[in-house]
Amino acid sequence: MSTPADVAAAEARAAEARARLNGTVEQLQGQLAPRKLARTAADSVSEGAQSAARASIKTAMMHPGAATGGVAAVVLFLCRKPLARALGLAKRPPSPAKPPHFRRVR
Repeated sequence: MSTPADVAAAEARAAEARARLNGTVEQLQGQLAPRKLARTAADSVSEGAQSAARASIKTAMMHPGAATGGVAAVVLFLCRKPLARALGLAKRPPSPAKPPHFRRVR
């Protein structure tokens, strides 16, 4: 049988374990708080973007011709339709025939 001293020791160990568990749970709640997670993610993305920007600038400074050509290609791609119209190279779509219900009947 258990003696009162054994029971008291077991209760003390249980209370200590409960206190450790509560401390761990509180610590996890602090680390997994949505605001903290969002802040950590934002910091990580910001640092990554800054690193990528620095690397891009360094590469552009080392190879200015390639960087200029790349920028020119992107601009030409984005402005291809207005440029084609300005140079008269754009094909005009054929005018659609009027549907029968819009034709004038005499």
